[in-house]
Amino acid sequence: MSLYAAAIFLSAFLLFQVQPIIARIILSWFGGTAAVWTTCMLFFQMGLLAGYFYSHSLINRLSPRAQSLLHAGLLLASLAALPILPGEAWKPSGTENPTIRILLLLAATVGLPYMLLSTTSPLLQAWYARAKQGAMPYHLFALSNLGSMLALLTYPPLIEPNMPTRMQAYVWSGGYVLFAALTSYLAYKGRTGDASAPAAPAGGEEEAGTRPTMGMKVLWIALAACPSMLMLAITNHMSQDVAAIPFLWVLPLSLYLLSFILTFDARGWYQRNIFLVLLAPGLGGMAYLQWAHASELKMQWTIAALSAGFFICCMVCHGELAARKPAPRYLTSFYLALSLGGALGGLFVGVVAPYLFRNYFELPLALAFCGLLAYVVAIEEPGLSWRQAAATVPAFSLLAGMAGLWIFLGRSINDSVQGYKLVTRNFYGALRVRQTGDGSNWEDYKTLLHGSINHGEQWLHPARRRELLTYYCADTGIGRAMRVRTEGVPQKTGVLGLGAGTMAAFGRPGDDYTFYEINPIVPKLAHEEFTFYPDCPARKRIVMGDGRLSLERQSPQNFDVLMMDAFSGDSIPVHLVTREAFQLYFRHLKPTGYLVMHISNKYLDLEPVLARVASDLGKAALLVETNEDESGDCFGTTFIVMAHSADAFQTKPFLGAGVPPKTKAGVGTWTDDYSNLFRILK
Repeated sequence: MSLYAAAIFLSAFLLFQVQPIIARIILSWFGGTAAVWTTCMLFFQMGLLAGYFYSHSLINRLSPRAQSLLHAGLLLASLAALPILPGEAWKPSGTENPTIRILLLLAATVGLPYMLLSTTSPLLQAWYARAKQGAMPYHLFALSNLGSMLALLTYPPLIEPNMPTRMQAYVWSGGYVLFAALTSYLAYKGRTGDASAPAAPAGGEEEAGTRPTMGMKVLWIALAACPSMLMLAITNHMSQDVAAIPFLWVLPLSLYLLSFILTFDARGWYQRNIFLVLLAPGLGGMAYLQWAHASELKMQWTIAALSAGFFICCMVCHGELAARKPAPRYLTSFYLALSLGGALGGLFVGVVAPYLFRNYFELPLALAFCGLLAYVVAIEEPGLSWRQAAATVPAFSLLAGMAGLWIFLGRSINDSVQGYKLVTRNFYGALRVRQTGDGSNWEDYKTLLHGSINHGEQWLHPARRRELLTYYCADTGIGRAMRVRTEGVPQKTGVLGLGAGTMAAFGRPGDDYTFYEINPIVPKLAHEEFTFYPDCPARKRIVMGDGRLSLERQSPQNFDVLMMDAFSGDSIPVHLVTREAFQLYFRHLKPTGYLVMHISNKYLDLEPVLARVASDLGKAALLVETNEDESGDCFGTTFIVMAHSADAFQTKPFLGAGVPPKTKAGVGTWTDDYSNLFRILK
């Protein structure tokens, strides 16, 4: 028993520790967006499905000896994939479909090890039930989820801040070798015996040995799919306006696993009468947060409310699953249904939603789906048909409540697109264009929004179209840097992040502008919805792909000004503010040039991070802050401007304009292997 438990616990720990490790490694290659994690989760769920299907087929089709030989052989073959570090050839060039690229990368890097890890829980439970006739193996499933949750909970506070990512990959690979050896031994030990486990009482509704009906299997899949949809949709919701960081990935996944532990534990922590009652305020609270934008609430309260509501939903869905678990002889088919449901939920959020919906509709739809499932399980009464149960008074009350929820969620979906000239979405997020008037009035303007964050505005009146506003006014850090130029001398400017194209308004005849943009939708909007870029008289070009990767491929550009204005929602991709990134930026900067970093942010204080990097590299830095003007046309901003020498700040535009940025105790130098957003939360 102890060896089975150790193997299951170790495999579960490795299974969920590899997820943030590999996602953290490739995050910077795909723009640092939260969609990278969603796509990784889709791959992991598909890998889990493959592992459970393999386990189901192995147990039902092969003899114990054949099972042992095949599984041990695959474990040996999987060692060839170690260490789990993706090769440089997998870095995108900027034209690929990022979803497909990430899935192929993960398949080549961790595909076989991950699939074999995912087989461990159902496979060893089946072997244990076969070896210990009459034993109930379901408590091992709770142990598996405990190992998974511990892996996730230890990553943000212990592993990520204290161990470089390459070292994380090597240590994980060592743990996998230990797992492969232990599991191979158990496969050898269990090579003899009866191929099928004896029937044992299953608990719940089914008697020992009763074959699950097709309707029950469909319900299993639905109850597993709903929490999976909610987990990924809530992760997207929390990450897009804060930062794509492991903590915001790990929190929902940990709650998801905790609900599995509690509901499948032998003591049965799920009490239907309690959790079905709690579900109503849980769903209502999350629905309210769809209507009252998170940007209007404190980040901590938003995360806490979403987490609490999500946990209640998981307890209901997983609790109802645990109540319907079959006899051990159908154990692998039960786990196969669970993994299929999880994969379908991940497929919906990770692939279908970004390319089907104009905005983030998956969270409201997942909440509505959860309400429907709650109604279904609540009216399910032994001895009553569905029609009879649905006709009872409690059923009508539940239906009325669910109808109210659906109406409210439908309204929130409508409000998210109503009143906008254009709403569109892809892998990199949702973009909306809002317009007031047709340009005939002096105050008419157009706004580009990414999530709930303003990414640029333009006056519509023909006489005002080249006026600078929002983050680019004359007194801001970028406004001052662009004024340090000699009349008649062309200026060369690089910009990471195109947005509405506002930076092009600085352009003069003879100037040279290069924009680096990862989102293929943005150039289309900059050309068709705004006129900054089309009207710019300078020579100009747009380089598609992640800005840092594009700069790595180019020879030194000798920019007079290099502007970092790349945001995903309100978050700045971490890989753009590491020491290695700044070394690259200065390689492309003239000796007299300016590196301008826009770091305005509601949740993160990047000042000490950049101050530390500037100090390490021996560069001069100036913090330039502005307040919103009376008209509201110029926003309050925070910029840090860097230069090779402090002499660069003796020019007129910068005299008295700011102060040196301050370091902060506990905030070290960020590198590609190390960053810690907990230290800079506001």
